[in-house]
Amino acid sequence: MKEIEIACPIGKEPSAEQIKAAAAKALGASPKAVGKWRIVRRSIDARNDILYRYRIEAYRSDETAEDYALEEYRNVSSAEPVIIIGAGPAGMFAALKLLMRGYKPVILERGKDVHRRRFDVATLSREGILNPDSNYCFGEGGAGTFSDGKLYTRSSKRGDIRDVLYQLVRFGASPDILVEAHPHIGSDKLPFIVENIRKCIEEHGGEYHFDTAVKDIVKKGDGSFDILSANGDKWSSRKVILATGHSARDIYEMFSAKGWALEAKGFALGVRVEHPQSLINKIQYHGKYQPYMPAAEYSFVTQIEGRGVFSFCMCPGGILVPSSTSDGETVLNGMSNSMRNSKWANAGVVVSVEPEDLPEYAKYGALSLLNFQKDVERKMFGYSGSFKAPAQRMMDFCRRVQSAGLPSTSYHPGTVNAPLHELLPENVSLRLKYAFPQIGNKKMKGYYTNDALLLGVESRTSSPVRIPRDPETLEHVQVAGLYPCGEGAGYAGGIVSSALDGINCASKI
Repeated sequence: MKEIEIACPIGKEPSAEQIKAAAAKALGASPKAVGKWRIVRRSIDARNDILYRYRIEAYRSDETAEDYALEEYRNVSSAEPVIIIGAGPAGMFAALKLLMRGYKPVILERGKDVHRRRFDVATLSREGILNPDSNYCFGEGGAGTFSDGKLYTRSSKRGDIRDVLYQLVRFGASPDILVEAHPHIGSDKLPFIVENIRKCIEEHGGEYHFDTAVKDIVKKGDGSFDILSANGDKWSSRKVILATGHSARDIYEMFSAKGWALEAKGFALGVRVEHPQSLINKIQYHGKYQPYMPAAEYSFVTQIEGRGVFSFCMCPGGILVPSSTSDGETVLNGMSNSMRNSKWANAGVVVSVEPEDLPEYAKYGALSLLNFQKDVERKMFGYSGSFKAPAQRMMDFCRRVQSAGLPSTSYHPGTVNAPLHELLPENVSLRLKYAFPQIGNKKMKGYYTNDALLLGVESRTSSPVRIPRDPETLEHVQVAGLYPCGEGAGYAGGIVSSALDGINCASKI
């Protein structure tokens, strides 16, 4: 087998003749000696001419191409149950792995199914009415369902990403995600895929229970668990996968009250930055953008005074959405539909925050950064008095002056003209002040502009708490049979990494 690379104009794929000729040259053989080939990666190269670069695996006719095959799902109607708390990526993919291995997943989800959840996220955006258990973070599919569905993880150290991508294709995602360098499903497509996963799990004997917020986890003398819900129901199992996501603060508080081990964990906090998509296209395509080209995206990372400042969850052709999970807090996130055709581009631009940066919060122990996160979100809400976001133009923010007026925005609850440079914590605000001009001058000419709007706050980048687990068994260090999993446990940072962590925990069971 040889890997070859072929470049084509945007919108075109290499022909069979092109592939055979390139493969024959790489293999040192005639075109007739070329057997199977497959495209394994496609990426945009905008350094000179705007091209797609295809990476292709090519085999000689006498070589066997190893094909990937998913395990089949079993009927588990009468099998041993495993309780899964949370129906986000970690919980769903843990359930699918359990089906493959003959265990019955019983999924408890505090939020609603994906169709009823649509109403709640729309009501939050349009009317400012929040359901604390069904919103952009909580509900079937987790936070990723209505916030874009980017699948950027390509690292193999957590597991075989094909275990995730091939299943997503099986349930309705485009096969393009198997080869795209930056695969993306879209918030308009994900609900259909999430529903298909649920139907598969239920058809094979698994269970879903929505509107079921877990109130307590009781470890019994025989080593099994009783799971108690806020509405009085009880489930029992020998094994429990905890996949509650990074915003389930009540779970951390429950662990703390029980004396079960928790650790403060660094996370990142900052703002959502919104530019006209046309400007990002101009910057990234060096003025060569054409309407048939994909909406341009970007990413960057820099160091300012010993802390990372980086872009996060970039949404080309996207919109901003309210991601609060409680009244009295303002939190933003971004999303894109599959076409990525809005006139705005947005990204989180955030600063790393570590426990040692906040000595005044040390009194909260493992929940120190969680309380810091809460306080910043409440401060934003307190300034606007609603889910409207405090906002400021980028250059005004860096010059430390309040903007005279604000540009239009995709954020439906709206904005409040605010001195965001004062509302943000000083250790975050000052680093952003120095980062934006640096990015605009050295990495993306034109990025630093007063046409860009900063909105506060982007604070749910990852969990500020880690639930420690044994590195071999993946069980909680004190509670055998309990498997902390995914973003909420502090072991993942996105859809794919969360799904892989769910698969790993299920495999251990």
